[in-house]
Amino acid sequence: MAERSVPRIAPSDERLRITEKLAFGAGDLGPAIATAVSSFFQLIFLTTVAGLRADVAGLILLVAKIWDAFNDPVIGWLTDRTSSRFGRRRPWLLFGAIPFGLSFFLMWLVPPFDDTGKFFYYLLTVLLFDTAFTIVNVPYTAMTPELTSDYDERTSLNSYRFAFSIGGGLLAAYFHLNIVNGFCVNATACTVDEQRTGYLVAAAVWGVCSALPFFWCFAGTRERHVVTADAPKQIGILEQVRVAFKNRAFLFVIGIYLFSWLAVQITASVIAFYVTFWLQRADLIPIVLLAVQGSAFVALFIWSAVSRRIGKKAVYIIGMTFWILVQSAFFFVQPDQVELAIALAALAGVGLATAYLIPWSMMPDVIELDELETGQRREGVFYGFMVLLQKVGLALGLYLVGLALQLQGFDQNAPAGQQPESALLAIRLMIGPVPTFILICGIVLAAFYPITKQKHEEILAQLRERRGA
Repeated sequence: MAERSVPRIAPSDERLRITEKLAFGAGDLGPAIATAVSSFFQLIFLTTVAGLRADVAGLILLVAKIWDAFNDPVIGWLTDRTSSRFGRRRPWLLFGAIPFGLSFFLMWLVPPFDDTGKFFYYLLTVLLFDTAFTIVNVPYTAMTPELTSDYDERTSLNSYRFAFSIGGGLLAAYFHLNIVNGFCVNATACTVDEQRTGYLVAAAVWGVCSALPFFWCFAGTRERHVVTADAPKQIGILEQVRVAFKNRAFLFVIGIYLFSWLAVQITASVIAFYVTFWLQRADLIPIVLLAVQGSAFVALFIWSAVSRRIGKKAVYIIGMTFWILVQSAFFFVQPDQVELAIALAALAGVGLATAYLIPWSMMPDVIELDELETGQRREGVFYGFMVLLQKVGLALGLYLVGLALQLQGFDQNAPAGQQPESALLAIRLMIGPVPTFILICGIVLAAFYPITKQKHEEILAQLRERRGA
């Protein structure tokens, strides 16, 4: 029989210290910074600064996901089979931190190439970054069920994680353009060369800020597992993937997450275009992003507390319904209603928080159901697919926005106020009706999600009985 790591289910050991929760939460700071900057600014950088067509820029990011479809599950599978004195997941954070920060920096250089050369340069750097992202983020997310098996403690743990996540996204979203514009002699008429310098410096800052927190996470957490010699024999990765997709609850969670995250990323990808070209107030981009991320940060802890009373599924449905009502209103905002747009952004963040918190809180429960049914612990495989969906949502959002803008005549060289009406309509549709429809699909799936708090307690009881705990 193969040896494997099995999480210890000991109730006395399931309450985590605040210092450990903080260290765990810090592990999502780097991915959050990188994701926020990429979500809000990568498409507009590739088009208006690097000079690529919008559909070409979106295609680069979509093509990279073909590689992700392979490397995310594989890295997850490898972390499941890792054995070291530091655990299964933590060594990946230690050795992947610096490549993660460096590859992020390289994506924001503008090389002296023609359009074909730029296409291949950005495709290569995006592939490198996505690989580095997988190396650190898959094992990080897979640590969650190995730190605690308590149903509510996991929600608390994820609230710390997403406090860092939203906080990092908030800082990056607000300060990124401030750094970029700091290199403009005239902020209202910043030249392309000045923007390129600003983006390069900002990328260096965020690259360092993204890498360092992984060392804190490595040092401040402990994987709670024991090695048993009588565990079932490990099966190959393809068989593990096949078995994982037979897990009905898992299919619900990845569906819920994909719809939620796709709505987030479409909104994030188009919001800079919405403020710049529809509201014609590019100077307000940091304020709008601060309103969204700031309210999401506060709401995160409120939803976490509410979840303890009414459960994860109910919180998700309530939060998404509220977000839909707010999101759809963006379509009707007029260019002279800037204050209304900022207010809607703040309200949207309240619903947005549930898209961060709930799907990731559901995943550990799914893994224990899988262990009950198969006798295997496959956190790496399950979380590998979650990280894959996270990146697919980002790339698909950027690609769809870029494609829609190009099809509707968006001109990357035209200033605000000179875009065709068809392009402006596309921007409004993608910030209102399109994500609204996607969120409705997520709510439908959540309504049928099968694992309740009571069901999870029954699963844990059966696992304790099986192990003689």
